[in-house]
Amino acid sequence: MLPPMTTYVYETIPAKNGESVRHFEIKQSMKDAALTKHPETGEAIRRVVVGGYGILKSGEPAPRAAAPSGGHSCCGGCGCH
Repeated sequence: MLPPMTTYVYETIPAKNGESVRHFEIKQSMKDAALTKHPETGEAIRRVVVGGYGILKSGEPAPRAAAPSGGHSCCGGCGCH
């Protein structure tokens, strides 16, 4: 059985002041370590933590989401770009 594949959001780390940050998605196994370099360009990158949904088991109470405090991370889907 293959390990589950997950889509992770990454962003570039600007090398110079004024450089734009670019966001993109990469599919990886959940067992893989976070990437530090873009697989095609070699640019420095970091994984972005974005909201998602968890797995709930029958009979367990649903977790309560914490209220955001200030800014947010975005993968481009919310229209802030």
